[in-house]
Amino acid sequence: MNESTSLTTVLDLGARPHPTPPTMSKGKVVLAYSGGLDTSVILKWLQDQGYEVICFIADVGQTDDFEAARVKALSLGATKVYVENLRKEFVTDFIFPAVKVNAIYESRYLLGTSLARPCIARRQIQIAIAEKAQFVSHGATGKGNDQVRFELTFYALAPHIQVIAPWRDDTFIESFKGRSDLLAYARSKGIAMPSGDKPPYSMDDNLMHISYESGDLEDPACAPRDAIYTKTDPRESWPDTPETVRIEFRDGTPVKASSEASGESYTDPLELYLFLNQVAKRHGIGRIDIVENRFVGIKSRGVYETPGATILRCAHIDIEGVAMDREVMRLRDMLSPKFSELVYNGFWFAPEMDFLLAAVDKSQELIDGWVDVVCFKSNCMAVARSSPTSLYSADLSSMENVDGYQPSDAGGFIRINAVRLKAHRKILLATDRERLANAGPIGTTYAAVLDSDKTDAGAKK
Repeated sequence: MNESTSLTTVLDLGARPHPTPPTMSKGKVVLAYSGGLDTSVILKWLQDQGYEVICFIADVGQTDDFEAARVKALSLGATKVYVENLRKEFVTDFIFPAVKVNAIYESRYLLGTSLARPCIARRQIQIAIAEKAQFVSHGATGKGNDQVRFELTFYALAPHIQVIAPWRDDTFIESFKGRSDLLAYARSKGIAMPSGDKPPYSMDDNLMHISYESGDLEDPACAPRDAIYTKTDPRESWPDTPETVRIEFRDGTPVKASSEASGESYTDPLELYLFLNQVAKRHGIGRIDIVENRFVGIKSRGVYETPGATILRCAHIDIEGVAMDREVMRLRDMLSPKFSELVYNGFWFAPEMDFLLAAVDKSQELIDGWVDVVCFKSNCMAVARSSPTSLYSADLSSMENVDGYQPSDAGGFIRINAVRLKAHRKILLATDRERLANAGPIGTTYAAVLDSDKTDAGAKK
């Protein structure tokens, strides 16, 4: 569970033989590089176009071989390779703020890819500025959300930067109309070919989640195969014994996660999160299968696994139940859908997001305490909680104890709230019935007046 040393690996070619960048270079490009077929082809294509290419590999917790990708980029002529461990800042700067606002897109998606993109793009721009590069480039397609998320971050943080998006470039698209064209070009450039069959799905992996799209999932009526899942264990291996984890919060931020049964306890943000991932993995927690609305106007079907964040969301909502003021909660809940929409659409670095984050941080002050969450058979449920800043009073809630609250006071409270309802009823009784009947969709109060007329007419017969 220990985090490996976080450091930036910058590799200059030095004396190693390599293709010399063109004398009349068009400039430096920092390319977001994965080591896969697409970005390897893009690397060579950019060189063919006359650019010096610096590769940037972001480690946000995906199960990639970063050393192999580094070596491959150098072998293909990249003049430098940055390998950046962004896992901890992904947790602290992006995942935890989303937990504090209970962020969720279209009621189900916890935004695993959406939150990772500004984290990656921020570092890419920092490298471009440090390298005095005029360009940045990525391998996102021209139909998806990622192109928007990357580029809005680029322009927000470095308005002068120029973006090369090959999958929107007419020349590139004309040259590479399908996978066979990519493979043929790769062979001609000495790019190592992918071994085995093409993966059946398009996947995006990071420490928060993994997504699966395309292939047979493009048919919404086709259920995903059980073998698809990688961040949650198979159903047949889910334990028959529930497991309880305790999550502690301070100002709405997770500060500790522990298990009495295993004796494990973590306070480091990354280790805490990875621990919850492992608990959720064992119990199959965090799977969803949805059709969602992309920002570019296309509906897409995706299968997601978001293990640890599902437990955190459960616990955070619960601690707010005892420690957050009712009216503050109502206002924050109004902001949550907008926050989620902004994240999904790529507006993390935007003035409206600055405003929302400040408001959310204010709402989370003194949201302190712990929550016990039971994990079992793909479900998680908060079962106990305690807060030093709790607004809950057992005395006031009790059906037996009336100290500090007189039940008879409720009569006045009800009468005050009924004043406007009585006034509305008088207005309706004085309104022409034909007008009420023709008012479009009949509201409950309109229907009640018309029904009472029918009852009165029946009684007179």
